[in-house]
Amino acid sequence: METSKKIAQYLLQSKSIKLEPANPFTWASGWHSPIYCDNRKTLSFPEIRTFIRDAFVEEISKTFTRPEVIAGVATGAIAQGALVAEKMGLPFIYIRSASKAHGLENLIEGVVEAGQKVVVIEDLISTGGSSLKAVNALREAGCEVLGMAAIFSYQFPLAAQNFKDMDCKLITLSNYSALLELALESGFISQKEAVLLAEWRTDPENWNK
Repeated sequence: METSKKIAQYLLQSKSIKLEPANPFTWASGWHSPIYCDNRKTLSFPEIRTFIRDAFVEEISKTFTRPEVIAGVATGAIAQGALVAEKMGLPFIYIRSASKAHGLENLIEGVVEAGQKVVVIEDLISTGGSSLKAVNALREAGCEVLGMAAIFSYQFPLAAQNFKDMDCKLITLSNYSALLELALESGFISQKEAVLLAEWRTDPENWNK
């Protein structure tokens, strides 16, 4: 089984992803969604977290030229990023969503120098907004961001445009298309549910209103 489908299978198996087209979730943005994703749950399963770690290492090694630092986006990608950095023998840092309100008021935690080449690890890409804030923080610190690697993407056109606008390369281990294909093949969802799930991605803001 190809990596993208294998990871999709693991995400369903670990209940990191839940598909409920008949009983949609409501996101913080107010969007109604037939899918809910929490990839932090994969960390509770040694086989799954190791497979994801090794897939990250393989894809990063193929795609990016000699990264010097691995960065995780807080909080969802801190643990996975640290696992990747350990496997690759590289320093690890993480980027907060906002600066600390006390002490040194750090936004970037860990040691990184201006000019160092950084690959950012993320657990999930939706619109890309919060993920790209981490990229911007690193660039403002003088780092060279080679790109971002994420476990899963909803494949929203808006996200693709946002990454293009920021001139940031994005690779993902799995995605919404692979998930739907795997879920349908395995009988996890019906053909009717697959249609509803496919419709959601085309216009998530207005779906099910």
